[in-house]
Amino acid sequence: MIDIKLIRENRELVKENIKKKFQDEKLPLVDEVYEMDIKVREAQKAADDLKADKNKKSAEIGMLMKDKKIDEANAIKEEIATMATKITELENTKVELDKEIKSRMMVIPNIMDASVPVGKDDSENVEVERFGEPVVPEYEIPYHADIVASFNGLDKEAAGRTSGEGFYYLLGDVARLHEAMLACARDYMIDHGFTYAIPPFMIHSDVVTGVMSFPEMEAMMYKIEGEDLYLIGTSEHSMIGKFKDQIIKQDTLPINMTSYSPCFRKEGGSHGLEERGLYRVHQFEKQEMIVVCEPEESMDWYNKMWKLTVDLFRSWDIPVRQLECCSGDLADLKVKSCDIEAWSPRQQKYFEVASCSNLGDAQARRLGIRTKGENGTYYVHTLNNPVVAICTQVGNWLKSLNFQAKSTLISA
Repeated sequence: MIDIKLIRENRELVKENIKKKFQDEKLPLVDEVYEMDIKVREAQKAADDLKADKNKKSAEIGMLMKDKKIDEANAIKEEIATMATKITELENTKVELDKEIKSRMMVIPNIMDASVPVGKDDSENVEVERFGEPVVPEYEIPYHADIVASFNGLDKEAAGRTSGEGFYYLLGDVARLHEAMLACARDYMIDHGFTYAIPPFMIHSDVVTGVMSFPEMEAMMYKIEGEDLYLIGTSEHSMIGKFKDQIIKQDTLPINMTSYSPCFRKEGGSHGLEERGLYRVHQFEKQEMIVVCEPEESMDWYNKMWKLTVDLFRSWDIPVRQLECCSGDLADLKVKSCDIEAWSPRQQKYFEVASCSNLGDAQARRLGIRTKGENGTYYVHTLNNPVVAICTQVGNWLKSLNFQAKSTLISA
């Protein structure tokens, strides 16, 4: 959610940002917010003026009563009652207008960084840099589900009976590989100064709407029936929610944490579920990184975070590349984002393994996360980036390794 001062002072900037995201249907919201904000401030001023006048007249009543001017005192009492009714009406009007403004502000996208390339969708994302040389071996590489099956490491049929499509059992050495990758990612982040955390796996709706847009929530989140709880789609949600309605001590910033959690996702839509392997499933586990920092430090942290992912994958000798997300592929809360994609020699293409995002103060503004400096309180910036997503990553990693290397890894 952007600062409403931007709409008061520079509506054209907000509209141009919307146009760059190819969301022209949202353009009328800017003028609607502008007009309603004027009415809010008018109602507030009128209510404040009436309150001041009411207080002055209330003071007069005592003097009139003291002088036995009962009729005049009663007349002023009637005036005060009328004022009180009008004040209530103005305050109710303000409350209703504030609700309407907030509902629109929650939809208006965040202002993107000037460096974000303009493009309609992910097909127009821009490759920035490659790390490692992509190689296709001369021999045929088995599908990752077939490699896992050769070790009796996956049972989706049984999971179908217990839970339905999109779930799985991991068994034996493949399950051990799963845990080993989590441990590796956890310790890697701890070694880089991040504090390890295990957060709640369910969060309230006000946290959900604080960390993501409503369309994203509807597409991803599982709702707990009869309760104000959602299963998290990523631990970023509960980790950022940890600071909801807090004024963080300035000398504790930046806060950099790495969190483990299972992740639960509907995985509906065009990409669907993968029938055979470990990609696009309803449940997986992930190591995440989040940072809460001073506004002027957020871009430095953004660059540090995506580079941590690159370095981790290069330590596994997996070629990766960085893709800059274009304006049309950027979620509404994000200021800037890039994908890190790993090379799959079997598919002979890159696939996403991480998406590093700087959200500016959008999440902090929605959740009320602030710090206090010499000039008062202000909103912090928040960032997030996956370290590794397991089981998806187990499948992806197996696709990136040849069968002989995988066999050596398992036996080790």
